[in-house]
Amino acid sequence: MPNSTNNAIGIIGGTGLYDIDGFENAQWLTIESAFGEPSDQLLIGDFEGHRLVFLPRHGRGHRIPPTEINYRANIEALKRAGVDRVVSFSAVGSLKEEHKPGDFVLVDQFIDRTFAREKTFFGTGFVAHVSMADPICSTTQGVVAEAASELGLDHAVGGTYLTMEGPQFSSRAESELYRSWGCDVIGMTNMPEAKLAREAELAYATVAMVTDYDCWHNGHDDVSTASILEVLKTNTVHAKELIKALVPKLASLEAPFESGAHTSLEHAVATAPEHRDPELVAKLGVVAGRVIDAGGW
Repeated sequence: MPNSTNNAIGIIGGTGLYDIDGFENAQWLTIESAFGEPSDQLLIGDFEGHRLVFLPRHGRGHRIPPTEINYRANIEALKRAGVDRVVSFSAVGSLKEEHKPGDFVLVDQFIDRTFAREKTFFGTGFVAHVSMADPICSTTQGVVAEAASELGLDHAVGGTYLTMEGPQFSSRAESELYRSWGCDVIGMTNMPEAKLAREAELAYATVAMVTDYDCWHNGHDDVSTASILEVLKTNTVHAKELIKALVPKLASLEAPFESGAHTSLEHAVATAPEHRDPELVAKLGVVAGRVIDAGGW
């Protein structure tokens, strides 16, 4: 069970958010992962008296495209650094008129349309099936929503994030298809990130930062990297304000959260102890250590 000595806050920075202001005693540290190299070193330090761990998802300088991000290494490295609660920032396109460029959407559902990524820590010799019915930690999301409201940021609570493979943007037909499904925003990075966070028993929430109207909106130019980067300048300023406001609120909460995120492996493991692959068990020591150490299922 997570405890008060292991409740560092993790921030995953998406496009435009490559660092955080206000760190004290902060260092970029290399964290080794059993699943390969994370996107970058982790910036670890104190933020207004609270332990904070920051990881730029694409690496500093935006070096790594969405498909090539090592999501498993990123999540496992955060957990190795003592993180048990994560707020993920992601640049997205809007699929609904009401979500304007510059708005934040605190999504609570995902549709995963990616197909070229490693999506689980588990495998042959150690099988687990976590529930993704409610993929966002409601406790963490509630803290983020409270902080956004206090700052007066334009935001919506709830919504569906369609994750596409990329790196190309959508065709008009695809954009209209996703709109017909009722999706709110579209991006390229929060899957399998959210799935892996759930397997690692991290309390994960997403702040989707709207940069454009994808390509469905007749009243706006087609999406381009240049137009996205312009809106991102404002989004990044607001994201840093939001981080500053949410950190003390999130740090004050004792684990495990009522959402159940910190105990998501409780009834997920399917492989009996005597049939588990010792090498995979060892590899999963950080991700699934709580249930492995507990024995039984």
